[in-house]
Amino acid sequence: MKISSPAFIAGEKIPTIYTCDGENISPPLEFFDVPLEAVSLALIVEDPDAPGGLWTHWTVWNIPPNTELIPSKMVPPGTVQGLTSYGAPGYGGPCPPAGSHRYFFRLFALDRRLDLGQESNRAELEKALMGHIIAETDMMGTYEKNRHD
Repeated sequence: MKISSPAFIAGEKIPTIYTCDGENISPPLEFFDVPLEAVSLALIVEDPDAPGGLWTHWTVWNIPPNTELIPSKMVPPGTVQGLTSYGAPGYGGPCPPAGSHRYFFRLFALDRRLDLGQESNRAELEKALMGHIIAETDMMGTYEKNRHD
């Protein structure tokens, strides 16, 4: 299983449009080689370089397993977007306070759909994932906040 984005190359800079310096919209994502037995997919976008520890930028689950592309600013029908470290559901783009940070887009293939509402946070999502992950993969992009001093 693989995840990529037509908007940026893995390991390279995430374009400004997808960050707090731009439109703060989710980038398009492509999924490849999802296991046939997958019942749903889940996605976590995180920044392990945040000063206060791991920062969650996006949690999405119950993505149909036949999804090949999630366009920018969208999620497939029937999916759920949970709470982020910003305290709200939906995508919150990269916005590091200083320096370059890494952003991991972690994709999970699951053997079931998850019974969680959009008020669920990352910890609740991770608990629901336990014992149900068939495959997982990730992609990393970087971002350094634009300074206008």
